[in-house]
Amino acid sequence: MKHIHTKIAVLAISLFAASPLLADNALPVHNCTWCHGTSAQGFSVAPRLAGQRPAYVLKQLRSFREHQRHDYLAEKYMWLAVANVGPWEARGLAHYLSSLPPKAAKDGNENLVAEGREIFENGIPDEDIVACQACHGPAAQGVRQIPRLGGLSYFYLRDRLTQLKEGYDPSAVPMPRVASYLSPQQIDALASFLSYVEYHTASE
Repeated sequence: MKHIHTKIAVLAISLFAASPLLADNALPVHNCTWCHGTSAQGFSVAPRLAGQRPAYVLKQLRSFREHQRHDYLAEKYMWLAVANVGPWEARGLAHYLSSLPPKAAKDGNENLVAEGREIFENGIPDEDIVACQACHGPAAQGVRQIPRLGGLSYFYLRDRLTQLKEGYDPSAVPMPRVASYLSPQQIDALASFLSYVEYHTASE
């Protein structure tokens, strides 16, 4: 994790060149790509950042830097990774990532997609579960500091909702309370459905 400040700065500057993360193999941007992939499409436990809302990315970088997120991967990796990322680098990185075209993971359980869609679009009023689209938008595209969920990996979404349910990120108001009403089956269904949702970049 050496020289993280320089590495993030170079990545942020690449925003203005509109080039892929590793278009030039000499660019020292491996700190991000190790976990989030060379095109920011992520891996199972690391979220897809391509096309994510820039305001949300900035909020999360601040949460990591201020140690407000306490899940295992945040403490083990992200606290250190963003320790020396300043406001300028954070803004550049957030806008660069939002400009990258996202690809839907499509790795959820297809048998649970219909149930997940129903929860997302209509909620379950009898169980005090609100419709997710009320905040995240009808295409799960997010808005401002509310994240885009469409197309994220089933595994990441499942784990993130479980972490919120268990109170690991109290700063993510109102999600800890919202997630507390979801059963493991409902979390699986939501994560499965969202993994198949296609959406364009956050700037569109």
